[in-house]
Order: sequence, then C-alpha cells, then structure tokens
Amino acid sequence: MEDIQITQLESAAIFKKTNFPVTLKFENVVYKIKPKTEGMFNNSSKSQEEKIILRGITGIVFPGEMLAMLGPSGSGKTTLLTGLGGRLSGRLEGTITYNGMPFKNAMKRYTGFVTQDDVLYPHLTVTETLVYTALLRLPKTLSHMEKVAHAEAVISQLGLTKCKDSIIGGPLLRGISGGERKRVSIGQEMLINPSLLFLDEPTSGLDSTTAQKIVSTLWELVNGGRTIVMTIHQPSSRLFYMFHKVLLLSEGNPLYFGRGEDAMAYFSSIGFSPSVAMNPSDFLLDLANGVIDDPQEDQASIKQTLVTAFKTNLLDGVKEELQKYDDSEDHEKLQKGKLDRWSNTWWNESVVLFRRGMKERKHDSFSFLKVGQVLIVSILCAMLWWRSSDIQDQTGLMFFITSFWGFYPLFQAIFTFPPERMMLEKERSSGMYRLSSYFMSRIVGDLPMELVLPTVFVIITYWTTGLKQSPVNFFSTLFTVLYGVLVAQGLGLAIGAMIMDLKSATVLASVIMLSFTLVSGFFVQHVPSFISWLKYISLSQYTFKLLIGSQYEADEMYHCGIVDATCYVHDFPAIKSVGLGGKAISVVALTIMLVGYRLLAYLVLTRIGVTKK
Repeated sequence: MEDIQITQLESAAIFKKTNFPVTLKFENVVYKIKPKTEGMFNNSSKSQEEKIILRGITGIVFPGEMLAMLGPSGSGKTTLLTGLGGRLSGRLEGTITYNGMPFKNAMKRYTGFVTQDDVLYPHLTVTETLVYTALLRLPKTLSHMEKVAHAEAVISQLGLTKCKDSIIGGPLLRGISGGERKRVSIGQEMLINPSLLFLDEPTSGLDSTTAQKIVSTLWELVNGGRTIVMTIHQPSSRLFYMFHKVLLLSEGNPLYFGRGEDAMAYFSSIGFSPSVAMNPSDFLLDLANGVIDDPQEDQASIKQTLVTAFKTNLLDGVKEELQKYDDSEDHEKLQKGKLDRWSNTWWNESVVLFRRGMKERKHDSFSFLKVGQVLIVSILCAMLWWRSSDIQDQTGLMFFITSFWGFYPLFQAIFTFPPERMMLEKERSSGMYRLSSYFMSRIVGDLPMELVLPTVFVIITYWTTGLKQSPVNFFSTLFTVLYGVLVAQGLGLAIGAMIMDLKSATVLASVIMLSFTLVSGFFVQHVPSFISWLKYISLSQYTFKLLIGSQYEADEMYHCGIVDATCYVHDFPAIKSVGLGGKAISVVALTIMLVGYRLLAYLVLTRIGVTKK
C-alpha cells in the first residue's frame, strides 16, 4: 500500500513540469482546398477552383505560454489548430517547426490533441478510460502499477475523484457531466506529460464557471513549462486575460497576434475602440465580423482595413520575434529525448485493446435480443423440420441454414467499424497503437459471440430435424456452419470498413448476399452462362455444397416417385446442380475468402487516422 502511495506521489510530481519544452513556430501558413462537387453535370472548370482557408498566418508560442485563437465560425481556427498539430491533410504551405524541426511521427509522443467533440467509450468508467489510455500510451519501461498510478494522479489533478467510478455516458446513457467529460479528454492527453497541447474549443457548451475551471487547469499545466494552443469561441473577460497570447482570425486572415492584455490598446490605436465597456472577446469578434458602432460602414471594407493594419503595424514585429529565437539548444534537447514510434509491444497493445473492447461491449455481446433471435429461429426450425426424412425438406433445411448464417453474421459485422471510426481516428492520430493490434483484438474479441450462437443453433436444430444421427455428420455440419459464419463475418467487416456509412453498407451487403444466394444452385438449377461466374465467388454456394456433402454420399439412394422406387441422391435436382464432389475445392475457396475479406478490411482501415501529405 505504501509503495502504491509513493508511486502516485511520484506520478503527480511528473505532471508539475514537462521533460522537453517545445517552442512552436509557424510562418506564412497557407491552406487551400478543392471544394467537393456533387452531381454529374457540374462545370469542370469551376470544380477545379481552390478555396483559400488560411491566408499567411505567422506566430510563435514559447514554453510556458498559452495561445488562444479567436474568430467567428468559418474563420479558420480549427483548420489552423489541426495543421499545427500535424493532423491536416491537403495543401498546407508555409513553415511549421517544433524546436526547429518539422513534424514527424515521433513528435506525437510529445503532443496532446483534445478535439472539440469528446470521443470516449460511453460504458467505461472515468478510471477505466484513463487506465486503459495509460496502459496504451505510456512507455513499456513503466510497470503496470506505475501506469495505473499515473492515471490516478491525473484523476486527482483534474478534480475527477468524485466521479472516477461513474461511467462516461452518452446521448442515450446517463453519465458524467459535460465539464467532467472534457476534463477526462484532457486527462487522456495529460497522461503522456505532453510538451505541446492542442485543444479545440475546450469550453464549448459549458457554463462560465465550468469553463473557468477548465482554463484554470490549463493555466497550471502551462506553469510547468508546457506550450498550449487552443481555439476558443467567446471567452469571458476573466478567461480572456488568462491568455498569454491571442491570435484573432477573420476569413483566414490574421487581424491581431500578440499579448492578450495589449489587444484592446492596439485596436484603439488604429481607430477601433468600443463605445461602452464590454468583454474584450466580444469586441474582437465584432471586429472580425466587420461590425462596429457605425452601421453605415461596409463590413468587407472594415475587415480589409484591419488586415492591412495588421500587416503594417504588427507583422514585422512578429517576424522579428521569430528571427530572434534560437532553436539550436531546444533542437538538441528534442533529439536527445527521441523516442521510439510505439510505446508498447504489439502483444501488450493487443491484450489491452482486447480487454478494453470486451469491457465496453459486454452489454451488447450476448444481449437478450441476439440470443432470443437465434433461439426462436432454432425452435422454429426444429418444429418445421421435425424428424423429416424427405430429401426435399432436408435440402431446404440446408439451404435455410446457409442463408440465415450468411446474412446474420454479415450484418452483425457491418456494425463493427463504422461506430468506432471517430475513436480509431483519434487514437491512431495520437500514435497510441498499431492498426494491426487493434484489428486483431476486434477480430478475436468478436469470436465468442460469432461462434457460440451458431453452435447453439446447430445443436438444437441438428438433432431434431431428421438429419443423420452420427457424430461425424454432426461435426461436419457444425464445422461447415462455423466456417461459413467466419467468411460471412469477413465480408461484413470489409463492407463496413469500405463504406463507413451504415445505411449504404447494409444496402450494398443485401445486394451482394442476395446475389450470392440466388446463384448458389437451390432456386435456379440452370444459371445462364453470362452470369454463372457469380457462383465461383459466392460463399453461399460453397457453404451449401459442404452442408449437402456432410449428409449425403454420391452412391446413396433415396425413395422417389409414386411407387416404391429408389433413385441416386446425386440425381436429385437441387443436389445435382451443386454436386457432391469438390469438397476440398470448396474449403480452399472459403479459406481464400476468409483471409481475403479480412485483409481487404485491414487495408481499407489503414487510411483512417493517417495524415495525407
């Protein structure tokens, strides 16, 4: 117990000061995008016009300083913040350096980024959220106990002790408050003791008192030698004067960069001062919108006047400040503190992600709805095919099993990645873990639900429907169903990863699976040659063939016709179109699909959370 308390005290002491102070410089930052056009008949020349989001932003933030970026909606605040955080794809021009070095993947280990929307798992508690983050982000040189102690220290420092055992919650699940949720998001980034912390509107949607607590917490972090950059929409007067530097933007143009306390004096010196005492941030936002007391003035001309005034009065001073800064010493510090790209081994990441996933999804894995659905369908099959020995009925049962256990796991798997896209993007952007460890943990974590339910279905159905009462035939049927389930799950994973829109993904999956079902040989025995190629990529066709093969042999006979006559099983129309041979080919084909669909899903996921240059 004493060792744990000592470790917690040591962890708390770590957060008082950063290990590697980082100076952030950005000079003449310009960002352009090509607007996306919709429809088939758009003018091609117009679609190629670039839209300029940022127009030459310059500034510098030293360790121990907090920069607030102000501006109306659409001014480019979040775009600039994302660009400074190394997370912006597209045409970003200009120079951005961290202690004189460009952004690299290793820099993620020194950088924290808190998005405007708190992306958290709703069913985990505050402690679980921060502990799992600590286990993933803190280096492998620390023991498990030390990582947990770090998480406890962050909980204490951010004032989350009272709610540490409460779940995070979500839109339809009661949990902690918005301010507490924001502090948890900040705490996730604080665990790595970042030198540079970016926050996108951390006070958005919070009351003034809660916002004050958040910024006060950030003020304490700044005093530890950290560099903090945030966007903020409309801070109170108290908050405004806590910022060391302020950057005011309007339509991508800088209107002011300098000390927050000097902002009002500057605008007064160029002829813009409020007629009544007011919140400085309100006045600055009015100026950024081109709104002043005189309604006769044109807003566009006011904005242009302010842009020109900045270039005339402030820009040279900002550039001079950048030139005076000598980054050689800080550059050496950052080089000495260079870390590996990944904090932990692949195995440790996989284990932690597996445990976290099971904890978050335990309410959904064996839900009453899913279990009830499978049990009801099993009982219905048992009653409909009760002790039936008719070959038509048995082949119909085999086809139903093929169809049901093709569609069910397919649609379950589609819901795997789209709901987690924002979380995956956030965590991969932070360099928290390898994609392969996440992918493997999800695949393995879903196996119990994917395999237990079809096993229960086969156990109930097989022994009540007149199928061959032999262990060999039973296990052959069970193996085929489970193998088909895994293949269908892989197809669902691939579709979900490619589309990432549940409505579109389910429509595409329905079309694909119905096509596979129609060409599998049960409904249509003579498929036209121009479309018969579909059966060679149909998982339903191969699964149906193996199920038929698990019950019948080529030389087996059955009662046929009105008189007591016998016919060969392989001549029965539904079986003849599929065939009883080629079991090995079917297994190989399903194996290729099993691996191929999952590989496709993995390759598609590699685009998420990676900045495209």
